[in-house]
Amino acid sequence: MRIKQKPEDFSVKESYRFDEVASGRHRVYLMDKQKLSTFDAADRIRDAFGLRPGSISYCGLKDKQGRTEQLIAVDGADVDMQDPDLRLKYLGRTDKPLSAANITSNRFAVTVRMLTEDSIGPLNLAAAEINRLGVVNYFDSQRFGSLKHGQGFIAKDLIRGDFEAALRNYLAQPSELDRSEDAKVKAFWRENWGRWDARVPFEGSRKYHRILKSLREHPGDYLRAFLQIDASYRAMLLFTYQSYLWNEGVRRYLQMLLPREHLFPLKYQAGTLLFHRDAKTEVLEALREATFPLLAPDSTFEDPLVKQAVDWVLGREKLTLQDLRIEEASRMLYFKHEERPIVVIPHKLVIGRVQNDDLNRGYLKTNIAFTLPPGAYATLVVKRLFHFEYTEDTAQQIRESWRAPVEEGGEERESADTAFAPRGPRKAPAATPPFSGPRAGPRTGPRTALRGAPPAASPASPRAARRSPAPEAAPTPDKRTQAREPAQDLRPSQPSVGFLERQRQKKDTKDQARREQAAKRPESRKKK
Repeated sequence: MRIKQKPEDFSVKESYRFDEVASGRHRVYLMDKQKLSTFDAADRIRDAFGLRPGSISYCGLKDKQGRTEQLIAVDGADVDMQDPDLRLKYLGRTDKPLSAANITSNRFAVTVRMLTEDSIGPLNLAAAEINRLGVVNYFDSQRFGSLKHGQGFIAKDLIRGDFEAALRNYLAQPSELDRSEDAKVKAFWRENWGRWDARVPFEGSRKYHRILKSLREHPGDYLRAFLQIDASYRAMLLFTYQSYLWNEGVRRYLQMLLPREHLFPLKYQAGTLLFHRDAKTEVLEALREATFPLLAPDSTFEDPLVKQAVDWVLGREKLTLQDLRIEEASRMLYFKHEERPIVVIPHKLVIGRVQNDDLNRGYLKTNIAFTLPPGAYATLVVKRLFHFEYTEDTAQQIRESWRAPVEEGGEERESADTAFAPRGPRKAPAATPPFSGPRAGPRTGPRTALRGAPPAASPASPRAARRSPAPEAAPTPDKRTQAREPAQDLRPSQPSVGFLERQRQKKDTKDQARREQAAKRPESRKKK
C-alpha cells in the first residue's frame, strides 16, 4: 500500500478565520502549494520580494508531499506569486500575525494505492474501531525528518551546550536521501568546516548567508551563528525534540493504563508507537478528555499516571525538567509548555469506492476523506486504518525507488513517504458502492485471485495480524518495481494479470482469426 505517489493523492484544506481589518499591516493570502514544505514556500516568497526574516506568518506547517492550502500573512508588503507549484490568492488584511488560533480544522482527502483484496477486507473493522476509539494523537514520522536525514535531535546538542555540534548538524550534515542542491552545500561545508571564507560553488548557499556572515566576523562564536537561523525554524528544532518526548511519554502512559492485549505497535521514524484496539467504557471516556504535556521547565502534573510517565521518559533521556532550557540564549531558544489531547477523533470519515489502481497495474485504490483538528496528523489515521499490514520504507528502498520507472516510458519517480508492503495483485470487486463510515463488520465470502497471480500469504485473521508487530523492513528491491513485474506463472496457458492485458489478448485473438479466415478465402475460390 502507498500514499502520496502523486501530489493530488494527498490534499489538505484549512478551515480558517481571521479578523479582517481594512487598515491592517498584515496582508493575508491563501497559499496553494505542492511538493513544497511550508518553510520552503515562505523562503521562496521572501527571496522573490526581498522580505526580511520573520515577515511571513502562518497558522501551521503543512506536509511537503502533497497538495495543500493554507493561510499566510505578509507583514507590510503586497506580494503575488502564480508559479505552477506555488500560488497566492489575496484575501484581505489583518492587524496581527497569524497563529494556530486562526485554524478551526483541516479537511483531508487521501488516495490510498497499491491495495489488494486482503487490504480491503479488514478495512471496515478498522474504520469502526477508529469511530469508536479515536486515534492516539501522536506526532508522525514527518515531524522527525532530522532523524531520517541523519541530523539527529539538534535540540539535544543545544541542551548540552555543544553549539558547534548543533550548527554542524544543521549546516554540514548532508542527507543521503536528499538529491537537492542543499545537500551539495552541506557536503561542501562538511569538507570545509572552519574555512568560512571558502567560496561555495552552489546557488543554494544563499539561505545560509547570515550564518556564514556571522562565522566570518566571529569565527568561534557558534551560538551567535546558530541564532542567525530563522526564528520559526529554530523553534521547530526544539519542538521536534519536545514531540519525541511527548510520543514516548504517551506510549508509556497507555502501557500503564491499558492491558497489553488491548495495545498493538506500529513502527515510525523515531521508534515504535502504541495504539489501543479496545478499552473499557470508563477508560475510553477518560482518554477522550485527557491531555499530556509538551514538556518545559515549568510543566506541572495533576494526574499521577502522567507524572510517572514523564519521570520515566526523562529518566531514560537522563534529563530533568530543569535541563530543558538553554541558559546562554534563554529568550531565543526555549521550550514552551502546552497541553495536547491524547486522543483525536476524525470527523466525517468517508471511505470511497474501491477502483482499479491506474498507477499500479493489478492493484486497487480508494479515497479516504476526514476532518481533523489543528495539529493532528492525517497519515496516522491512514496508518491506523491499515495497521494490519503497515511497514515503513527503509533508506535503501527510498534510494532504489528513485531509479524505478513510473510507467513504460522509463521516467524516474520520487519515493512516496509512506509505504505498505504489497502482497500480490488481486482482482477488483465487481461493484463496491461508496459508503460513509464503517459497515457492521469485515466483508466475508470467497475472494478469487486472478489467474496467474501467486497466492497471497495472509494471516489467519486481522486480530492475529495485529498481535504481531510489523518487522523491520530489510533492504529489498523497491516494492513499486515488484508491483510492475508480471506475476510468475508455471502454467503457460494462463493469461497475464490486468484488465488492459486481457483486452489486448482478446484483440490479438480476433485479429488472428480474421487473418486465418482471409487466408482460407482464395483457396475456397480455387476449388470452385
